[in-house]
Amino acid sequence: MRYSFASSFFARASDLIRSNSSFPKLLILAAISGGGVVAYADTEPTEAPTKQLNKNTRAKKKVVVLGTGWGGTSFLKDLDGNLYDIQIISPRNYFAFTPLLPSVTCGTVDARSIVEPIRKIVKKKDGDVTFWEAECYKIDPVNKRIHCQSSVETNVDGNRELVVDYDLLVIAMGAQVNTFGTPGVKEHCHFLKEIEDAQRVRRSVVDCFERASIPNFSEEDKKRNLHFIVIGAGPTGIEFAAELHDFIHQDLAKLYPKLQDLVKISIISSSEHILNSFDQRISLFAEDKFQRDGIEVQAGFRAVEVTDKSIRMINKASKEEVSVPYGMALWSTGIQMRPVIFDLMNQIGQGKRRVLATDEWLRVQGCEDVYALGDCAAISQRKIMDDILAIFKITDKDNSQTVSVKEIQDVLGDICELYPQVVLYLKSHHMKDFFDLLEIKDNSLELHIEEFQKALANVDSEVKSLPATAQVAAQQGAYLASCFNRMNDTKSLEGPVRIGESGHHQFHPFQYKHFGQFAPLGGDKTAAQLPGDWISIGYGSQWLWYSVYASKQVSWRTRVAVVSDWSRRYIFGRDSSRI
Repeated sequence: MRYSFASSFFARASDLIRSNSSFPKLLILAAISGGGVVAYADTEPTEAPTKQLNKNTRAKKKVVVLGTGWGGTSFLKDLDGNLYDIQIISPRNYFAFTPLLPSVTCGTVDARSIVEPIRKIVKKKDGDVTFWEAECYKIDPVNKRIHCQSSVETNVDGNRELVVDYDLLVIAMGAQVNTFGTPGVKEHCHFLKEIEDAQRVRRSVVDCFERASIPNFSEEDKKRNLHFIVIGAGPTGIEFAAELHDFIHQDLAKLYPKLQDLVKISIISSSEHILNSFDQRISLFAEDKFQRDGIEVQAGFRAVEVTDKSIRMINKASKEEVSVPYGMALWSTGIQMRPVIFDLMNQIGQGKRRVLATDEWLRVQGCEDVYALGDCAAISQRKIMDDILAIFKITDKDNSQTVSVKEIQDVLGDICELYPQVVLYLKSHHMKDFFDLLEIKDNSLELHIEEFQKALANVDSEVKSLPATAQVAAQQGAYLASCFNRMNDTKSLEGPVRIGESGHHQFHPFQYKHFGQFAPLGGDKTAAQLPGDWISIGYGSQWLWYSVYASKQVSWRTRVAVVSDWSRRYIFGRDSSRI
């Protein structure tokens, strides 16, 4: 989908800054990052601003942030509270460090150690910041308002409705588990998206062992109760399987010695290998380690039905059906948008998409003054071949119908910024620079439009959606906050960077920087895939994982708590109580 480079949001924001009208203004930032809504509202009319407004006397904009997940919290922490009136709306009053949820399921880390009350984060900020515990269930982009329902009773007659107007909206409500319509999944499977999910999984694991300890249980019933199945072979499912294996063999085996030989852990993967998002070396190492540990990986199978006692699955190659009994099943196969996002997408002409589309500045396509980030949104990256004629025309400054090396050099920076797939293509094909792609070896050589098109024809194959990870959402939140902090002091809001324009606009497109990813595989062994194609597997990577995850906690309280939990586990083992 093609759209203008001009920033309609920044233009509107400029008008609001220069406006002297007295009607209430509301800036809503809805950052979809982790299951919530953040909003700011102020219904009191403001005085008309004077013509000469400095930073201290300028009338503040009203900002509402929807979401207390990774994107929303990152945005909130970096947003200058002195520049805006801020209100946060979310159905949960805390931020959760979700990468450690698998550790919570087995008692390696306590649930309270990875959550930080959002009011503590708010308290540290200067300016006017308010939090409402409510959930947004409808977004009205035409009338610029959101409809929420309070998570607590608001008055004696039970009315919990809340309507908030906005001028600018940024959505950060995260996503929910995708069951793909598989019968029985919602009724019988566990998920691992929230703190409450991890606590339920923990209780279920302990219950399976307690039930199997009952004297009148048959051997067959004991085996079924102690068969733990993970459906999905992504990072979350694999990490949970590794944590569960360590929990059982390092702790529960000592408490239930007669049941140890009856325990079985299985992973059902629809693909041929696990951890497909990682380097193949990590994937193969993980499969080999799991085989040694006794964790069964059933690759090439798709679950088609879940009952209270068994899972029916089909081999994708042979079409053979298999029914497997189980005691506890974890469903970890992907995410989908929340109903409120699907409703918004239908309103703005994105009903056929699977995720909310934004441009490179995180502006939602199809409606004005709305932003989205995190799991609920995906940047719709422009394709260079759609704009190839315009690029060639701009590059050809002398209208010679050819482009020279000098003319290409003048616009090369803008091309690489607006079309990041160019850089990715150069890296994947081991090219040194852009001129290797154009096959220019002679600086005097000039290219015709046909040659220019041919050289760039395959570049768009590198266009990929960003992964739905905490790392992406956190970077988007910080990026958007920096834009709003600078936008508030900008009198002349130009459009985004255009190819060949002199100078660069201060609002560059969002660019994700990948800092690597980890895959804990149990037994104090972790696989690390870091920038520069550096792969590390073993105990050293485990300590690197400890240091990174501890440093990324949002407060010193949670850092100390998490490190304390890890130390306690080494000294005393994991807690096996049902609490």
